[in-house]
Amino acid sequence: MNIAILGAGNIGRPLGRHWAAAGHRVTFGSRNPDRLASRMESPGGPARAATYADAVEASDVVLLSVPHPAADGLLGQLAGPLAGKTVIDATSPIGVSQDGLFISVLGPGVTRGSRSAELLPDSPVARAFCHFPDELLWSRGTKQRHFWGMGTASDDPGARQLTETLVHDAGFVPVHLGGLGESAALDPGGALFGHVSTAAGLRAAAGL
Repeated sequence: MNIAILGAGNIGRPLGRHWAAAGHRVTFGSRNPDRLASRMESPGGPARAATYADAVEASDVVLLSVPHPAADGLLGQLAGPLAGKTVIDATSPIGVSQDGLFISVLGPGVTRGSRSAELLPDSPVARAFCHFPDELLWSRGTKQRHFWGMGTASDDPGARQLTETLVHDAGFVPVHLGGLGESAALDPGGALFGHVSTAAGLRAAAGL
């Protein structure tokens, strides 16, 4: 597949390496593609840097992994080019409550997945790679392939299948939680946020 990764940080870069190693064509979208190109890491295969718009244009599927404060604005800018393309939202609307607990800054009753779907009415949207500690994405997906579970959610059957394929290609076992409105477990403060376990362990923690 042609995969655009919007954001080359702690989530986008290890996933890009996994997917390049699996034979996919990876393009990182960035505000500064020239600067990004000078420090690209793609030991498993080819990857290139481009503007956000150019990366989306060349893609079949898009991973959104920019810092959460930038997510809504970027989706608003790219809603037209993203039409018809599956978008996997890996952003984390993380906040901390007064008593020190992780919470979603979107407030109760709103999941990050449903928010992205609202902003992208013409794109199938899925959630994945958002609850797993980002510093473990490379090591657990490389040294212990297909042992650890990765929670996913989507309202669209095609987006679900595509997302589960890319979860597998990154070295994890997909665990489908349901639709985007049911994906609060993946958001900050949710039952799976920061939780690392087998697929069976994730299902148990999510009450499935």
